[in-house]
Amino acid sequence: MIIGLVLAVVLVVGVLIGARIVSDRAGNVPVAMTPLPAPDADSAECTQLIESLPDELVGHDRADITEPAPAGTAAWASSSLERVTLRCGVELPLQYTDYSEPVEIEGTQWLVVEDATPESTMATWYSVNREQVVAVTADEPTLGRADNPVENLGEEIAQLPEYDHDPRPAPLSELEAAGGEAAEICEPLLEEVPEILATDWTLQSVEGDTAVWTNPGQEPVVLRCGVVPPAGYTAGERLTQINDVPWFEDTELVAGSTASVWYALGRATDVAVSTPQAAAQEVLVQFSDVIAEETPEQ
Repeated sequence: MIIGLVLAVVLVVGVLIGARIVSDRAGNVPVAMTPLPAPDADSAECTQLIESLPDELVGHDRADITEPAPAGTAAWASSSLERVTLRCGVELPLQYTDYSEPVEIEGTQWLVVEDATPESTMATWYSVNREQVVAVTADEPTLGRADNPVENLGEEIAQLPEYDHDPRPAPLSELEAAGGEAAEICEPLLEEVPEILATDWTLQSVEGDTAVWTNPGQEPVVLRCGVVPPAGYTAGERLTQINDVPWFEDTELVAGSTASVWYALGRATDVAVSTPQAAAQEVLVQFSDVIAEETPEQ
């Protein structure tokens, strides 16, 4: 009986050790990172940054990158599902515009861009005030109790020189203004725009012919009143009727953006709206009501 008990204990210990070995091996599997546009990845600054990064980040050990490893990359992982990736020298995201609201963490300005895929909690933090832009990506299960993956990288990121990057063109900012009486027609509308859109977007500003709503991690909602008719619209195009307003969707999407552009037609002046696709239905319903109320028909 004693021998049987000893054998049972040995078996349990063996299973636990074996499980630990399997777990450790799973955590040590190299992380695959695909090449992405990163014009400064080969810079001396990025090379020095990668070499100085810590062996552990938000509870995960430094991992190897599957060969051929893209320049300027690093990763930390505990399994194939729990991992943090870092890229140095990437391009600024399209979401970095005059409407962006970066947060400062340990001296670096970070812009958070969340994955718009339904049910995804993945997000990327971009260092927008460093000459070599760093992108750090993780999801909520990987972060655990941590608020972000960059909090303990302050000293290392501070090695990169500060730099004032020019923002990308803001949504709708490059549209041509209609001119004429458009400003007078738009004034009542811009005075009555909602404070909150689709539950999570809060009115940030109303300046000139443009109103902007922001939601951290998401692209903004932008309304611009008094623009020229959309170039892609011709008679007979399919329109989406929402309450009393017919809407035309400009289907030309921009790579790296999840926003769509819509035009409210049939009013005394055209109104353009840029909105994340996931919020478009709610946003357009809200706008339809206020546009119908505050702008005259053609």
